[in-house]
Amino acid sequence: PPSVSVQLSTDTMSKAPIKVCITGAAGQIGYALLPHICSGKTFGPDQPVILHLLDLAIDAVQTNLGGVKMELEDATYPLLKGVVTTGDAATAFTGADAVIMLGAFPRKDGMERKDLLEKNCGIFKEQGGLLNTVASKTVKVLVVGNPANTNCLIAAECAPNIPKENFSALTRLDHNRAIGQLAIKTNSTLEEVSNCIIWGNHSSTQYPDINHAKVKGKPAKEVIDDEAWYTGEFIPMIQKRGAAIIAARKLSSALSAAQAISDHMHDWVLGTPPGKYVSMAVDSTGNTYGVADGLIYSFPVTCSGGKWTIVKDLPINEFSKDKMKVTENELMEEKTTTQEILKA
Repeated sequence: PPSVSVQLSTDTMSKAPIKVCITGAAGQIGYALLPHICSGKTFGPDQPVILHLLDLAIDAVQTNLGGVKMELEDATYPLLKGVVTTGDAATAFTGADAVIMLGAFPRKDGMERKDLLEKNCGIFKEQGGLLNTVASKTVKVLVVGNPANTNCLIAAECAPNIPKENFSALTRLDHNRAIGQLAIKTNSTLEEVSNCIIWGNHSSTQYPDINHAKVKGKPAKEVIDDEAWYTGEFIPMIQKRGAAIIAARKLSSALSAAQAISDHMHDWVLGTPPGKYVSMAVDSTGNTYGVADGLIYSFPVTCSGGKWTIVKDLPINEFSKDKMKVTENELMEEKTTTQEILKA
């Protein structure tokens, strides 16, 4: 009877809306991400959302953001219960349940990595401090803007009221790239490939590991018995995929980044499927892999009840240990540099 369908539609709307803040929201990743969030793909098909869109307090940028708001009105998403556009971070973060930090200072020609760290230290120190005072205490923060791991570390350290486990950085894009390339190489469907791992930094030192991956239920290394392909082609391809896309499009990845952000938040909030793990850059403290404590380092994780857990006790061979150490060292250097900048 028709009354049933009416009942269902009111049921789906009975959840209270969550406030989702996106920083750098006027950029191309933000534009690609909004349909995921507003259609229920990210936080669930029955979860209403209120968007807080933050970008620079510059007239042209705010005008652009106003145009995005018009499009969101015109897209008539049933789950979208409100849109706030602002150039003020305190307004954007107030009461936020999820914050997706796309905004960061972009690396310009001739900039040293230290210059980039310095610019971003200022941004993430300020934003971490604001999150600390005005966001929900259970806020989930995902940092995407590069250098993402270290930007995330700064924000977390400047927000002592928010548990460290509530901060993460995006390595799901690298993870998805690895899954995609394994599927292509083995002529499999995406559903038949699982448990690739990205270890470490979201940079070209990251270590894409297929030693524990499965293809059609078998170990990936058995299906692809070709170490030269793995070390000589696959690893560098995943490490440098972002640069290859910039070279081809003259723009950084947006469509794929948005999908990865949506996947990351979806799994963190709603859980990972049984037997599957994904990659998230999270607080390394207490890990069982010999990685130094106090870093934001990408690990294999499972998620349940809104919390991530690092997958324990995977056997790690010498090749992997070396690669994991290289990316750990880079993160340690970035941390040391930022600590010097923050003290100055």
